[in-house]
Amino acid sequence: MLVLGIESSSPIASVALVSAQKLWGEMTLNIGLTHSEQLLPLIDDLLQQTKVNLVDLEGIAVSGGPGSFTGLRIGMATAKGLAQGLKLPLVSIPTLLALAFPQTGYFGLVSAVMNARRNEVYTALFRFSGNDYEQLEPYQAIHPQLWAEKLVAYQETVLLTGDGVSGYKDIWRAALGDKVVSPPPFLQIARGASVAWLGQQRLCKGDADDLFTLKPMYIRSSEAERKLAGAK
Repeated sequence: MLVLGIESSSPIASVALVSAQKLWGEMTLNIGLTHSEQLLPLIDDLLQQTKVNLVDLEGIAVSGGPGSFTGLRIGMATAKGLAQGLKLPLVSIPTLLALAFPQTGYFGLVSAVMNARRNEVYTALFRFSGNDYEQLEPYQAIHPQLWAEKLVAYQETVLLTGDGVSGYKDIWRAALGDKVVSPPPFLQIARGASVAWLGQQRLCKGDADDLFTLKPMYIRSSEAERKLAGAK
């Protein structure tokens, strides 16, 4: 099954084509452009470079959040438009799972951590055992210090990955000491290939989301929503 993966939950835009046999291609940009400027051109370029036509696609996977509210909306709208126009099944993949997934093969705790601003991070905790994983803590927005305290309670080494790691490294190190490890920065981004691969796994099982009711997983309200609520 040939699946297009779309990742737009952070300033990084990433798209990929994946089948059960291989990664056909992936394009990732972190150059400061908005997703409305670069997402469709990236998809078009990817299809041209891999010599794949839109009609060859068999499914679409999109990063479902949490993350940038604007980025998620643009990615979801793009995925829905393509899925509806091409009559393809669509699946949403949790961003934190896609962020942790490149650590497949690792044995131990993996925490995906995204900068949520307002002194919080979006995070979750997984236990990886080679090709298998188990989710131990739910998707949430939490203060880094509180999250570090939760991780300490496991009394195990934990691998931290994501753009929320470096900004709070003093907190992680103070709480966890030598029980915290991190991959190099280029492995700490949510990738279109991860979204596509996880989506392909779901789609091959006949699992798909409802095109018209699917919404991003924001976890918390937007700044505009908070201001509106405060004005009432």
